[in-house]
Amino acid sequence: MTLQVRIGINPLSWMNDDLPSLGGETPLSVALTEGREIGYEGFELGNKFPREPQALKALLAQYDLALVSGWYSGRLAQRCAQEEIEAAGPHLDLLAQNGATVMVYGEVADSIQGAPRPLYQRPRFFSDAQWSQYAERLDRFAEYTLSKGVRVAYHHHMGAYVETPADVDRLMASTSDAVGLLFDAGHITFAGGDAVTTLQKHIARVCHVHCKDVRPEIVKLARNRNWSFLDAVINGAFTVPGDGAVDYAGIVACLARHDYRGWLVVEAEQDPVIAPSRAYAEKGYRTLRGLVDATHQHNSKEAA
Repeated sequence: MTLQVRIGINPLSWMNDDLPSLGGETPLSVALTEGREIGYEGFELGNKFPREPQALKALLAQYDLALVSGWYSGRLAQRCAQEEIEAAGPHLDLLAQNGATVMVYGEVADSIQGAPRPLYQRPRFFSDAQWSQYAERLDRFAEYTLSKGVRVAYHHHMGAYVETPADVDRLMASTSDAVGLLFDAGHITFAGGDAVTTLQKHIARVCHVHCKDVRPEIVKLARNRNWSFLDAVINGAFTVPGDGAVDYAGIVACLARHDYRGWLVVEAEQDPVIAPSRAYAEKGYRTLRGLVDATHQHNSKEAA
């Protein structure tokens, strides 16, 4: 039972890609400096990072940070695998040249995650044929990225085709091992699932972990009042590990039991005016660091 992980962070704690008004005035240098000082080993990409491979490499080297991964807005629900392969080329190259081994794949075709629409209006695959076509396209795309040394980490996401635990079950059953799963504890909880149960079920396919926490009372309001995803974010549905109701001790224990190797990424969309960036980034780091270190100590005692 081992847990070989690195703890990284997404710049969303400082600046938001979906809502640029949240933290838009914060320089990238502030996020990188504070993140490194807190103890994070790497960052995922955000909208203020350079997109040229060597420029990105030079920037991260200044702060002694690794590139964890980067979100890719996929549209395989609307276009064929070859079109997706061509569209993803520059992003895949950016990741590969900077040592990232996973690509965060988010399906944005027909998604309402950025739209002022209630979450129940999200898109769905209704037929076996639709699921089958999508899975075939995703498999082909994932096989291609894997040939370049980068595995697709499929992000189940609120407001998209794959949102609920049942959607994740169907996607994993329909695709090959080339398609990895990005397990997001916050999104699966918001979608009505139990984080540890879903992780345990699909642990063999999990290649990346996003660590956000959930405030259940805000999620309940979001559902009852038919908020959009962004309304839920602004109102504080998400927070960092250790500040909500998600069982992170159970998550880390499950990852350790199954010898997970990869990144744990703090990623919590919040308004930095209400949730100060550095303070919350520190809380998320301390929570995960404490749980990971406790696991290592437990293993050392057992070995002794």
